[in-house]
Amino acid sequence: MNPIQISNMRQKTSILDKSISKGKGEINMNCFALMFSELVQYCQGKAHTVNELQMRLSDLGQEVGTKLIDLHFLREKNSKREIKLLNMLLFIKSTFWKSFFGREADKLEHSNDDDSTYYIIEKEPLVNKFISVPKDKGNLNCAVFVGGIIEGILSSSGFNAKVTAHWHKGTTYMVKFEDHVITRDKQMDER
Repeated sequence: MNPIQISNMRQKTSILDKSISKGKGEINMNCFALMFSELVQYCQGKAHTVNELQMRLSDLGQEVGTKLIDLHFLREKNSKREIKLLNMLLFIKSTFWKSFFGREADKLEHSNDDDSTYYIIEKEPLVNKFISVPKDKGNLNCAVFVGGIIEGILSSSGFNAKVTAHWHKGTTYMVKFEDHVITRDKQMDER
């Protein structure tokens, strides 16, 4: 009898198995700029007002955010899902922002007069870098797409919130949590 030969076959790794943090620099900025400008033009073709355009961009961002958070936890085996509100916001400000935009967001602030409102501040959002806004759409802020991503991440993680983007100190993402999220977080603090 002939002995059976076993060859050393390397398992092929799927793109889903690769760590996000190891993927820095894989996307060419020119390619991203082209893709995002096409996304804005697509939404602009279906919208009649600036508010409608921003709503469409935000909705697309929410879909992306929902998928990105699942992808993060699929790839990062040692990562854990946050159950505390502040820890989740810090995760978005640091880990998420570093993984997807190459650096941390500039600031995370809590509103002085409203317990349910937080602000994530970014001086130069990457998505606004490649967009020239026509005069007739002067108040357009394409960073609503990133606001939608933040909202998608928070909603899929059980932190229901409404996220809006405003021109203030660069771009400020105002995160307004639903009352039951704040109540749940306070109950967890009491334990």
